[in-house]
Amino acid sequence: MKPHKTYPVLESIEIIDAGAEGKCIAKVNDMVVFVPFVVPGDIVDIELYKKKRNFGEGNAIRFHKYSEKRVDAFCEHFGVCGGCRWQGMNYKWQGFYKEKQVTDAFKHIGKVTPEEILPIILSERIQYYRNKLDFAFSSKRWFTYNEPRLEANDPENNALGFHVPERFDKVLDIRNCYLQDELSNQIRLEIKRYALEHEISFYDARNWDGILRNLIIRNSIENDWLILLVFKEDIPEVIIPMMEHIRQQFPQITSLYYAINNKRNDTLQDVEIRLFSGKPDMLETLPRFNNPAEKLKFKVSPVSFYQTNSRQAAKLYHVAAEFAALTGNEVVYDLYTGTGTIACYVAENAQKVVGIEYVEPAVADARINAAENGYNNMVFYAGDMAKVLTEEFIAANGKPDVIITDPPRAGMHDKVITQILACAPQRIVYVSCNPATQARDVALFSTDYRLAKIQPVDMFPHTHHVENVALLIRK
Repeated sequence: MKPHKTYPVLESIEIIDAGAEGKCIAKVNDMVVFVPFVVPGDIVDIELYKKKRNFGEGNAIRFHKYSEKRVDAFCEHFGVCGGCRWQGMNYKWQGFYKEKQVTDAFKHIGKVTPEEILPIILSERIQYYRNKLDFAFSSKRWFTYNEPRLEANDPENNALGFHVPERFDKVLDIRNCYLQDELSNQIRLEIKRYALEHEISFYDARNWDGILRNLIIRNSIENDWLILLVFKEDIPEVIIPMMEHIRQQFPQITSLYYAINNKRNDTLQDVEIRLFSGKPDMLETLPRFNNPAEKLKFKVSPVSFYQTNSRQAAKLYHVAAEFAALTGNEVVYDLYTGTGTIACYVAENAQKVVGIEYVEPAVADARINAAENGYNNMVFYAGDMAKVLTEEFIAANGKPDVIITDPPRAGMHDKVITQILACAPQRIVYVSCNPATQARDVALFSTDYRLAKIQPVDMFPHTHHVENVALLIRK
């Protein structure tokens, strides 16, 4: 290791707020300092490792006082794994700062004031709430400061876990993760044990060699389990016995897949996904909007998108449907529809639903999901939103009365916003995983629409991420 550099230390500084990327905020004179793994109310000494003109970044190296908002982290990997950075903060206070993050975005970025701000909907589960985890194999395990270094050929250098933040080639070996059901831990640890016992090489992201690359574990409320193991090379004498071992060890697995990816990136959209055993899809369900006792059914394939917190997704979609206020006579456009989950959720109360999505396999899944749930009032189109949503398209599919939009983190393209303004729906329901870009986009609608209300929803406890639903009503 390189010798530790000497950095300036700011003494007895109070942490005053929670900020972006899971870091918290201190203020020293006119300089804002971002500090990870602290809680508002902590008083700490900060080692300042980066300093710009009006902000800095540092680490807390000494605590003078612990905040009343602080709790003990329950995960042994906290502070090293980049995932649950707010785990040291009481969950109710996490909700407070997430709600504040949303309102601050509208105040400072959008400069638009909602007429009503509904209190954040917190997650009933703050452990074991995810339905999907992506793990990476690596022959270069990340070592913490107190761990001894090993010889290059020592098998303990191998890791199966999560990438360390900002290090594409280093993986933190995960012993126990609280994000997914306990069976996920058992499957991951057994796969690693088998690989080490049979001397199957782990991937080296710098040299692009090694056989085992990635492991994706998905599960559903219906207790389906889908496993996808990704190899770099197609070596049947290695792959088949390993897959058979997994199948026998874990009869709970309902869909067992593998893939061969010899590219230099981890994307799987252009890779053949091979079913080894079980059924081709995982079943996930959502309670219907009008009758929660009945369930909507969704088929989830190995690489298709589905909200990773199933229980909170039901609440998120319920809010979107309530905001849409459909009577059964409306034409609804569902922009960035993905696999059609929101579209299916609102279809029973709409005259027609038109879904648009860039990813073609997702559109294929959306059509299947519509058919599985018995809807014949839905149509789906694949293509770039800015190119598909044209005057000709609207003329062919009908002018929308309501638009529901759930864009990626970057928000909506200016051309899409212009076209929405041109077709003038009565209501716009804007679902977003990034309040900053949502607030920016909502400001562009403010000449023609009033921001009636917003509803934050926490999908990811112990992280800074928050979803928000905004209702815009035509003036």
